[in-house]
Amino acid sequence: MGAFNILASLVHEVVGTLDAMNATSRASALREFDALLEGETFPCFAGRTAHRRHLIEHVFASALACPADDESLAERIESFAVCNSPEDTFRSLVVHFTDHAVIPEPVFERLLFARLQGIHEADARSHDWDPAVSNDPEDPAFSMSVGGRAFYVVGLHPGASRPGRRLAHPALVFNLHSQFEYLRSQGRYDRLKSAIINEDIERNGSANPMLAVHGSTSEAVQYSGRHVEGSWSCPFSPVAQPNPRKTA
Repeated sequence: MGAFNILASLVHEVVGTLDAMNATSRASALREFDALLEGETFPCFAGRTAHRRHLIEHVFASALACPADDESLAERIESFAVCNSPEDTFRSLVVHFTDHAVIPEPVFERLLFARLQGIHEADARSHDWDPAVSNDPEDPAFSMSVGGRAFYVVGLHPGASRPGRRLAHPALVFNLHSQFEYLRSQGRYDRLKSAIINEDIERNGSANPMLAVHGSTSEAVQYSGRHVEGSWSCPFSPVAQPNPRKTA
């Protein structure tokens, strides 16, 4: 089955509602998430620290291809942003989806950006893009924005080529960009990043080739975890608003 047909079949799955997973499904999703973060392949100290300190907020949605939850997700992500300050480091919000099928990485990438597109379109009705970052996904200063706050997004799914991103169901992890900037101001960011890269090499045999230094290329290419080579066009278009930040 081609990527288009796989995408089309996923789009026609039964529509659900936010937090519609039953208690058993939620518990299973959390066990799968625990297994990844505490497993041998997960290299991120920050994520593991947040997990062990119970600093991760979990939201449960329907299928990744389903747009029914986009507006509710935008509201939940906004609420998370409002409740956390830059000094609240190592906090994340994770959106768990119901799928468990292994799909090709390019398909997951398109579904990831379809959800970000839907979340953004709902959010843009009441919030401008964070002025600290660009809304152009080709701009090195780009970051996703929800509720007027910038986020770095990490995609996890069963078909991920990087073992540290291979979760038994799709999930999107939202990390406030201001937390990274706070770590930079404290002189801690570069040390943490180097430690994570070294841990990835130790655990998985190589570093993630897509982890470029923020500011040298758009971080959007990193969101799905797919190893992108050559030219790449981000399947995301911001709602018509003035771009709050443009690089020279």
